Amino acid sequence: MRILSGIQPSGRLHIGNYFGAMRQHLALQAENEAYYFMATYHALTTVKDPDELRALTLAVAMDYLALGLDPGKTVLFRQQDVPETTELAWILSCVTPMGLLERATSYKDKVAQGLMPNHGLFAYPVLQAADILIYLSDIVPVGQDQKQHIEITRDIATKFNNQYGEIFVVPDAYILESTAIVPGVDGRKMSKSYGNEIGMFEEGAALRKRVMSIVTDSAGVEDPKDPETSTPFLLLKLMASPEETAQWAERYRAGGMGYGEVKQRLLELLEETFSPFREKRRQLERDPGYVEDVLRDGGRRARAVAHQVMERVREAIGLPISYTPPV
Repeated sequence: MRILSGIQPSGRLHIGNYFGAMRQHLALQAENEAYYFMATYHALTTVKDPDELRALTLAVAMDYLALGLDPGKTVLFRQQDVPETTELAWILSCVTPMGLLERATSYKDKVAQGLMPNHGLFAYPVLQAADILIYLSDIVPVGQDQKQHIEITRDIATKFNNQYGEIFVVPDAYILESTAIVPGVDGRKMSKSYGNEIGMFEEGAALRKRVMSIVTDSAGVEDPKDPETSTPFLLLKLMASPEETAQWAERYRAGGMGYGEVKQRLLELLEETFSPFREKRRQLERDPGYVEDVLRDGGRRARAVAHQVMERVREAIGLPISYTPPV
């Protein structure tokens, strides 16, 4: 099956990105035809500095490659390298009811977080639909909080197909295995916008300081504690074995354990999980030309698919073009 997913280069990626999506993306590439892209057009809703956007885009690509993405099998590319996507977004906007977008909860959530309520933010689901439909994607891996956007994409694809003929695959959402919400060091959902993240490739004193700053309650060492409301425990169980997780839960409930012990073990697990990828990440930093080559090749492969689909779309809507654009 063909899989499509994107990630915004709007800040450094963190362990919430890894456990929430990236780990599953890398697993899915083994048995599927995967297209993963840096959602640079989407990032324009939050990133306004062009140099920062370029640097963050390259960093996301390095992160995926360091973690094991296979560019020979998986298509890794930048959104702007397939300009047909924005053309399709306009065409889809002409069949998308306003009410469909007005019901999108993510728009309301982002405005509530302080983002400027501009058209790009409001029309985000239409561009997301274009991202998905232009590659005739079968499934889209998403977290539960993104399920509504896939439902919107399905509605848009169905409306287009009903009006112009069966051009698009109506995709299914692939709900990523739930790890619940990955909490940040302040207990809220880990997010770049909150500044509460733990970086995947953070190490040494900086990593230790970050882990030891995790907010806990005021329970004393001897007091019993609820593991399921404890941020250090919720992070620890992402990486610990089920047996070790159960042992820590028992110690929480029994009392006689300080949060410092849990944080120390969490630090060890972070080292065990991510240190094997650090040297590869450093190699990629020393060879950005290789990363650029991977992205150019990915853009070429992705655009070849998008070009063919857009030819069918233009013909269906009555606007075929009279020349062949470069691909």
